[in-house]
Amino acid sequence: MIKLAQDTINREDINALVEWLNKDPIPRLTKGELSSRFERKWAGMLGTKYSIFVNSGSSAILLSLYSLLLSGRLKNKKIVVPGLSWITDISSLLQLGFKPILCDCNMRDLSLDLNHLRNLFEKEKPSAVILVSVLGIIPYMYKIMEICQEYDVILIEDVCESMGSSYRGKNLGTFGMVSTFSTYFGHTISTIEGGLVNTNDDDLYKIMLCCRNHGWDRDLGEDDRNRLKVANKINDFNQMYTFYYPGFNLRSTDLQAFLGLRQLDKLNDVIAVRFRNFKRYKERLNSISEIDIRLGEQDVVSNLGFPFVSFRRKEIIGRLKENDIEIRPLIAGNIVRQPFWTDKSCVLPNCDIVHDYGFYLPNHQSLSLEEVDFICDIIINTINNGLDTGE
Repeated sequence: MIKLAQDTINREDINALVEWLNKDPIPRLTKGELSSRFERKWAGMLGTKYSIFVNSGSSAILLSLYSLLLSGRLKNKKIVVPGLSWITDISSLLQLGFKPILCDCNMRDLSLDLNHLRNLFEKEKPSAVILVSVLGIIPYMYKIMEICQEYDVILIEDVCESMGSSYRGKNLGTFGMVSTFSTYFGHTISTIEGGLVNTNDDDLYKIMLCCRNHGWDRDLGEDDRNRLKVANKINDFNQMYTFYYPGFNLRSTDLQAFLGLRQLDKLNDVIAVRFRNFKRYKERLNSISEIDIRLGEQDVVSNLGFPFVSFRRKEIIGRLKENDIEIRPLIAGNIVRQPFWTDKSCVLPNCDIVHDYGFYLPNHQSLSLEEVDFICDIIINTINNGLDTGE
């Protein structure tokens, strides 16, 4: 079977973890120095000042939105979010009392449709927009940033599917005020479960440190802890259990950070294979898909899976399954058509096309070019046969 994804944690990682666990005394397992080291290393590799390690990519989204709300930077609670996205881009907004405003996707990179985005900014005047780089594919970054600057809208990057993708030599996750990543199984690297939030904003970083950890000050530097203590007239003893924000417990562990540090050492190799496979898929399938994926000369696509849209989806999926090739719907499809979304009046025509006719193909660090060609051959032969599928 050709699997959709494969774990980046290998036997060598497990053996190293077992050796570390067998140390005497037993190493700290909860969040500690290894977590901080993992955060610093990832921030340096990405190109931001700060990174915060949390227990999932979904928690990373929740923490970033909540901290922006507490920071006072938002002029209202309206947030534009892609109609083609993941559930927690929407559910986090609903849970925090925001008003999500859905934007249609485009049919080149599956991110925000620029005309629809501008119309929404003009009509709704939102505080922020969440930009999802779907499956690692590069959105129109500078055009989106220009529109955000024109309408005074904060850019939030959801890069959970795109760790390692870059646009004109600049990493995705460094364009917005805050960015989120996932280190779940099958993503570019894995810490079993996990996520990361990155930012260059000092104040936002401090709020996120507190809110990740119940709302207390233990992750702050000594000067910031003293400032909060004096401002709120807290004595030294009570400071240990003083909560400055109504926070969460979104911490990860040093056990996972141990794995994460090893994963970062092989990150570039994983990206290289994913990008190589993406280019082969694109070369062979772009002309027969309803998606016309563009790729700039300086772009790198750390591709989570190759998207394909075809009005012959039913037959293609049948042939792929017959050949033991694992496939999935194209992330959540059109959010409007998910059962939890109650306002069915929103019309997103491109998202509808993706919902009805889209799927994505395997890509991971162990997938060979021969396997990519095998998958492509099945799709091309199925389409060339020209059979009526009934879709």
